[in-house]
Amino acid sequence: MKIEQLFTKCIAEMAYYISSNGEAAIIDPLREVEPYIEMAKKDNATIKYIFLTHFHADFVSGQVDLAKKTGATIVFGPGAKADYDIHVATDGEIFKLGDAELKLIHTPGHTMESISIYLEDKEQNKKYLFSGDALFIGDVGRPDLAIKSDLTQEDLARHLYKTLRKKIMVLDDDTIVYPNHGAGSACGKSMSKETWDTLGNQKATNYALRADQTEDEFVNEVLKGIAPPPQYFPKNAGMNKSVNKSIDDILKDGMVALDVDTFKEMSESNNYLVLDTRAGAEYTRTGTIPNALWIGIDGSFASWVGTLITDIDSKIIILADKGREEEVVTRLSRVGYDNSKGYLKGGMDAWLDAGLPTDKIGSISAEEFKDKLEKNELEVPLDVRKETEHLSERAIGVKNFPLNNINSDFAEIDNSKAHYIHCAGGYRSLIACSIFKRNGVDNVTDVRGGFEEIKQTDIKLTDYVCPTTL
Repeated sequence: MKIEQLFTKCIAEMAYYISSNGEAAIIDPLREVEPYIEMAKKDNATIKYIFLTHFHADFVSGQVDLAKKTGATIVFGPGAKADYDIHVATDGEIFKLGDAELKLIHTPGHTMESISIYLEDKEQNKKYLFSGDALFIGDVGRPDLAIKSDLTQEDLARHLYKTLRKKIMVLDDDTIVYPNHGAGSACGKSMSKETWDTLGNQKATNYALRADQTEDEFVNEVLKGIAPPPQYFPKNAGMNKSVNKSIDDILKDGMVALDVDTFKEMSESNNYLVLDTRAGAEYTRTGTIPNALWIGIDGSFASWVGTLITDIDSKIIILADKGREEEVVTRLSRVGYDNSKGYLKGGMDAWLDAGLPTDKIGSISAEEFKDKLEKNELEVPLDVRKETEHLSERAIGVKNFPLNNINSDFAEIDNSKAHYIHCAGGYRSLIACSIFKRNGVDNVTDVRGGFEEIKQTDIKLTDYVCPTTL
């Protein structure tokens, strides 16, 4: 038997490949399906089942394309309804896979159709629980993401409490827990960076599995501090119930090399969004195409695309580092942005060689920021980290303006003033700077290295202040 965890960093998602004696199963596949097909070919295995632990809200899954290419059966939990053929499983149903047996466990709470999958490898004397979003390492799935449900988040939390105690905590302590997400996902509050653990250790360390925890205490703890989900979550959940554009067609449309004149014409049209995905240093050094939105491919690209580009049907034309164009198109599709319409052939060099205008932001070091702040020479210094990050430690005199709320809060910004922006390490601040530029702020400057570099100076900092006292 072979079990492989397939971790995708940009959306902190774990898919799983299981094979036994010529048959394979995929749990929670990504949009791009060829890697799973290749894995099965190498094992001389046929993909028999595709399990979806629930209708995912944070990414679009590839189950329909994978089923079409392999003939595999798509399996969902009790109560699931989709616009394509699925097998709606029952609680405790057994699925034979070669010499193995996969037991489906209905685990409602994150969503009502949620399932986990239990597997016992008798040859190696190991037990596995593929827990979906019911149980994470250090956390549990947030109970507020079910779409088109009459249940409140408190109702779902109470379902989750019963699920954990009656379905999961009764399993042996040596069971290996393989969740669907890890740290960085918005599907939970405080997930560990670890991607697996034993159930016994989770019982000892996970706040949601405390043995003496009452149902009311669980509900209060699970719901406390849940931030609103990113705007793309319900859209992705809806897409996972539908038949979507094929990944092959998405790549075909997105991988069109556009010459400079064509790209310029499209960029000047209101029908297209220019997305600059290059390295941050290059974006700062060369400037970018006027009105472009910068979201670097080497950061939390997919989640910030989904958070900040509110129209999921946007027609996107891409400025990318050479050789990474297909990666950009693919990663856009993971969160449902399926309308990539090509990339600039020759990249930014071609644009500059043509003598075309650019938008450019300013850049200063943390030391320069500190000196100017102390001399009161910064017109509007802003911290675009999350509110909780800002409250925990911050430079005196710097206002919090969280990036995740920037679209709704931008009316507060005075376009005539000069803005100096920092985040934790420099990624989010560059995104914010590009949004400021797109919204008519001509004088905007990034603080290189962000708060991590600012702290290395002798700047005066303010420690944690409870929000209720502000």
